[in-house]
Amino acid sequence: MRAGDGAIARDRFAAALEEADHVDAGPSTTAADRPLAGVPCTVKESIPVAGMPHTAGLASRAGVVAESDALVVRRLRNAGAIIVGVTNTSEMCLGIESTNSVYGRTSNPYDHRRVSGGSSGGEGSAIGGGGSPFGVGGDTGGSIRIPSFYCGIFGHKPSPGLVPATEQIPSVSRTGELSSLETLGPMTRRASDLMPLLRILADDDGTRCKPIESVDMNGLRVVIPTGSTYLRSMDRSVREARDAAGTALAELGADVQWRPMPAIRRLMSSYLAELRRHAGSPVTALFDSFDVSGAAHRTPAWLRASSLQLRLAMVGDHLLGSAPRMLGRRLDSIASDLADEVAEVVGDGVMMHPPLPRPAPLHNATLGRPWLFGGAALFNLLGMTATEVPLGLNERGLPVGVQVAAAAGKDHVTIAVATALESHFGGWVSP
Repeated sequence: MRAGDGAIARDRFAAALEEADHVDAGPSTTAADRPLAGVPCTVKESIPVAGMPHTAGLASRAGVVAESDALVVRRLRNAGAIIVGVTNTSEMCLGIESTNSVYGRTSNPYDHRRVSGGSSGGEGSAIGGGGSPFGVGGDTGGSIRIPSFYCGIFGHKPSPGLVPATEQIPSVSRTGELSSLETLGPMTRRASDLMPLLRILADDDGTRCKPIESVDMNGLRVVIPTGSTYLRSMDRSVREARDAAGTALAELGADVQWRPMPAIRRLMSSYLAELRRHAGSPVTALFDSFDVSGAAHRTPAWLRASSLQLRLAMVGDHLLGSAPRMLGRRLDSIASDLADEVAEVVGDGVMMHPPLPRPAPLHNATLGRPWLFGGAALFNLLGMTATEVPLGLNERGLPVGVQVAAAAGKDHVTIAVATALESHFGGWVSP
């Protein structure tokens, strides 16, 4: 097993070993008290872990250390988990490739010439490569599901508001107002770990996260969008994996429907406009707000950004902010129409759609192509829950998979489908 190069931004192995010794030497506890007692895990570096770097890959924050744990980290520790390190991310968590000037670049565990995804790419690489059994990532536009897809693991985007996410860098939630776009969630090698971890992260006693055993595959509606939903054609291996998943669910009695939904193609601009609205300020202003170096008033933000993908994000955000209001209203209309269509077509069932059109590309191949992650951002914009499911490797040895999405509050449904697909396809495959 091998994690991709650059997966761990900073380890805490020595402290983790001491904590593990303390668990071994301490009094025994019941599984109900501390279900994760002694279990190692990793956390995305943009989420505060006390005593660990907290930079989100920003050079202006190099040397910044978190003074306290984020709420989700405290919940993991209270459950007995031992954090062995924090993982790399794209600069300010904006980009499909996890690279920055603080920690360098993270590679894919299945092919080190390729990307691990972003922005939770370090988590995807560490877990997919066998270096960590599970971790916590953030997802505002696919940042859990994209690296999970590229690295062949399970990743769950919880329903909006289920898991607190405002302590991460950056949070697009305004003061006192939660954003329906962003959340934190579990990334694992096994589907069976998703729901127990989700309940811990959400501090839920089972009233909000229903048991997956309550989901009956027989008659469950499964909608698979067909036709051209991406600006690029879908890779054959990704398309065939999606269709095979549909066939497998049909064999379990699900009501599988392949149907065209061309409106998905027009969604990307709507998502970017909504992201800007939730953030309440341009990308450059967000970038400046996290700068602790004192250089914000001397040098333009685009010159201080170290990665080309963040600079391109700044340019794209500026162009979007300069667009006429009429265009903004048109984008809102597109998103509203699609939301209505999805609600009507999917109902209480699920939609299956790959987060990206192709398996992990070579390094730098995603630059200047924000439309690539439209298939993942789709479910953030619609406020749905979604689980990325690995479906094996293609002929080049790269992971393929599919998202299973459902209406908010139906996390147990998407995880139940993920569990069924893992049973059929085998789930994670060691690199």
